[in-house]
Amino acid sequence: MTFNTIYQLAAMRKMSSPLLEQAEHFLMIPDLLRYFLTGEMYSEFSNATSTQLYHPFQQDWDHELLAGIDIPRSWFGKVLEPGSVAGTVRSSVMTDLGIEAIPVIAVAEHDTGSAVAAVPALERSFAYLSCGTWSLMGTETSQLVINDDTLRYNFTNEGGVGRTYRLLKNIMGLWILQEACREWERQGSSYSFPELVHMAEQAPAFNCLIDPDDELFLHAGDMKTRIRQYCRNTGQPLPETPGEITRCILESLALKYRYVLELTERVSGQQFNGLHMVGGGIQNRLLCQWTANSIQKPVWAGPAEASAIGNLAVQWMAQGKFADIWEARRVIADSITVEGYEPADSEAWEDAYGRFRQVARLFVH
Repeated sequence: MTFNTIYQLAAMRKMSSPLLEQAEHFLMIPDLLRYFLTGEMYSEFSNATSTQLYHPFQQDWDHELLAGIDIPRSWFGKVLEPGSVAGTVRSSVMTDLGIEAIPVIAVAEHDTGSAVAAVPALERSFAYLSCGTWSLMGTETSQLVINDDTLRYNFTNEGGVGRTYRLLKNIMGLWILQEACREWERQGSSYSFPELVHMAEQAPAFNCLIDPDDELFLHAGDMKTRIRQYCRNTGQPLPETPGEITRCILESLALKYRYVLELTERVSGQQFNGLHMVGGGIQNRLLCQWTANSIQKPVWAGPAEASAIGNLAVQWMAQGKFADIWEARRVIADSITVEGYEPADSEAWEDAYGRFRQVARLFVH
């Protein structure tokens, strides 16, 4: 991904950023917060593996890549597993808060890492979709999956809890709709998400479709104009109303989810009975239902606050309250309401999927 840490540091070096000359240590934001609490500097596995600077087989920072962008290896410290004690709250914090010494535990500090930890799956083979501003779809594996297919389809192996890996692919999420809302607000029209969902339900089905991952939609700005440009370029009708634009976005997301789920099955060698959706995006019930329609499999939606719950679960594992992540997931499944969505309108969605792949030029080789 263009915003991965390796490219940010390479860009800073290319621009001769004075920050690099002053730097002595590299800490991701969660690492920095732990440092403020403890005075100890550590990196954490799930976040380190998202930088594109961590060697998957050597299980250490990648000396060759760091040298290639002229960044010192000495900046990068020890990498802790999720569930490791990363120090104790420093005395100044204890004085400020009036508390005793408290251990600070490194969780899965990539937010998707914590979200996946909270997926209430009871089967060892499961597919998940962490859905919000971004969507991230994949499965949990015990071994790295690095081969021609994962390269071709741009899948990553990011660290998880208990030395697992999140074999996943990034998908643009509700960012496009959020940006469209901001543009409507700038123009003096403010719509709530329930209002937009209602208007989308009233709009014509499959009138126009976009590839949510097209570079047109990556940056902030006027999404309505960009969606119309995409449709014009692909010979489709142009959406006009907020309802038509919202429907275009949500249907296209649901169809892209099917495409990536099929790729996930291919690269992992697994077949999934359904899809676990977690994160704030599941509050959009229409998107959940349309995802079930698109994949033609059940969708199980919940929890919405998956990252926070996964964070808690790992801390409880570190304290011995859960034996492992699977006991934690059983408790989570018993503690929350998971909403099920059964697929419907299979013929219409099958036809739309064929059209979507043509429009988006998505082909499996």
